[in-house]
Amino acid sequence: MWRALQCRSGRSFAKARFIHASSPREGRQVKRKILLASEVAEWDLDEDFTEFQGDDIPTAGHMYLHQQRQVAYYLRLIENEMPKLVAFRKPFVPPSTVTPLVVRSIDYAGENHPVTVKHSITVPVAHLPLKNEAAIHKAKLLAGVRWSEEPPKNSGVLGSAEESKHGYIRVSCEDFPQPSMNLKWISDTIDRLVAEANDESHAGYQDLPLDKRHLEAKIMKAKKGEHARGRKHRPSIKDFPKEWLPEFAGRDVQPVSSS
Repeated sequence: MWRALQCRSGRSFAKARFIHASSPREGRQVKRKILLASEVAEWDLDEDFTEFQGDDIPTAGHMYLHQQRQVAYYLRLIENEMPKLVAFRKPFVPPSTVTPLVVRSIDYAGENHPVTVKHSITVPVAHLPLKNEAAIHKAKLLAGVRWSEEPPKNSGVLGSAEESKHGYIRVSCEDFPQPSMNLKWISDTIDRLVAEANDESHAGYQDLPLDKRHLEAKIMKAKKGEHARGRKHRPSIKDFPKEWLPEFAGRDVQPVSSS
């Protein structure tokens, strides 16, 4: 925002002193030449402005050409620069038990946003270095509402039968100004969780039941009927008894129970 402080009239132009109000330092004085209203009123449209000769395009045409130049710029980047990225290609290696963590972050293509510093880690409990079943149960108790039977939908974890045996733990952090600091805090927290779960000096955790109220509240909030009459999943066509179908009538067909 520019604010005029003083104007001094001259012969043909007026010199105005401006201070940039948005500058965090002291106001910088900038000298500019501004035409007076009386001088602009003296202009002659016939003498000072030449007649349009049809040698230019309107503003919409210039905007269209600018858009075409932008498209051509990125096409040249794709043609000349993209092949150079082949040198940085790496084969995809799925995560194993050695690297069970899945890190999720958000980026807005370089734009500054408060959520870009947030990191979240989802790890299967079966892949954590826990000693025995008591340590696994203790880790679930310590995780609290951060433990779930199924992986979160936005975690990037597919959830195979082997790794979803004991559920998943998800930890997020956005308290620190740098993304690496948040990621380090999450990693240290998971390490402390594993160390505390493997600590057998405090007994009695194996007798405590798991608190699944946060999972039940999530199911009830979805309002899909999964909480009704103790059902664990929504009924589908797969749950229809096969012995009721005409082609299976009279046969000894065992109904398939879905888990």
